Amino acid sequence: MADVKKLKNQFLEYLEIEKGRSIKTIENYDRYLARFLGYAKISSPSAITESAVREFRLHLNRQRGTTANLKLKTQNYYLIALRAFLKFLRKMEIESLSPEKIELAKVSSRDLDLITQEELNRLMRGPQGSSVSALRDKAILELFFSTGLRVSELCSLPRDLDLSRDSFSIRGKGEKVRVVFISPTAKAALKEYLKKRGDVDEALFVQFGKASKNAKDLRLTPRSVERIVKQYAIKAGITRKVTPHVIRHSFATDLLENGADLRSVQALLGHQNIATTQVYTHVTDKHLGEIHKAFHGKRRK
Repeated sequence: MADVKKLKNQFLEYLEIEKGRSIKTIENYDRYLARFLGYAKISSPSAITESAVREFRLHLNRQRGTTANLKLKTQNYYLIALRAFLKFLRKMEIESLSPEKIELAKVSSRDLDLITQEELNRLMRGPQGSSVSALRDKAILELFFSTGLRVSELCSLPRDLDLSRDSFSIRGKGEKVRVVFISPTAKAALKEYLKKRGDVDEALFVQFGKASKNAKDLRLTPRSVERIVKQYAIKAGITRKVTPHVIRHSFATDLLENGADLRSVQALLGHQNIATTQVYTHVTDKHLGEIHKAFHGKRRK
């Protein structure tokens, strides 16, 4: 009989080595799984049943409103970890509950990870100096904020991007093409970076230094860009997690706060459905308060 604790450790090693997950993610998965296995008294994979999962979900749900304050979103983290573990067991051909049997709780609204304007300014000022890597990093940050690109879209850009124009087309999710716009600041940063480049690689953003010596493909990967953004966020003293997607959020909220309409922001982000863009509408709520104060109840004595 397979020892579930040993399998859990193998799973965590698999996440670290083969999936390249961060140490923090692995620590979280370890904690989520340990709590489930301990609560349900699971000793073997075959003991993970729908009934055991349901009882654990009830246990988590009853923590809501208590000091533990387990919101539905937090409860889902436990289920995501368990589902990933069950997928690993299936990959290892070990009999257990089918991962498809686990459905996540419906969360009413999506919380956005946002940084303040001041934090954004500090982040953008992060890359200093005239080295090619510093110029590259500055160009990456400026382009993210100017265009609202997804990290995969940014990584796919070619070196011969036409900088004589103020916009370019990008093929995004679902192979849909949209137009994005380059600010003068982003354009200047890109030109300075490209002028400093000494290689002939066709990718716009490439590796430099030790990482590039043995690399067959110099193009930066999304994971590398995420690490670059994280590095400058730490340098800027931002305590919350900052990713390329957080800069995309800043791009969208900046447009809305300055009066852009939701449909235009939807087009610029490349969202297929307006409902996806509506998660940003909370940023205009402060304007509603001002309107209410200015215009409501004026004729009452």
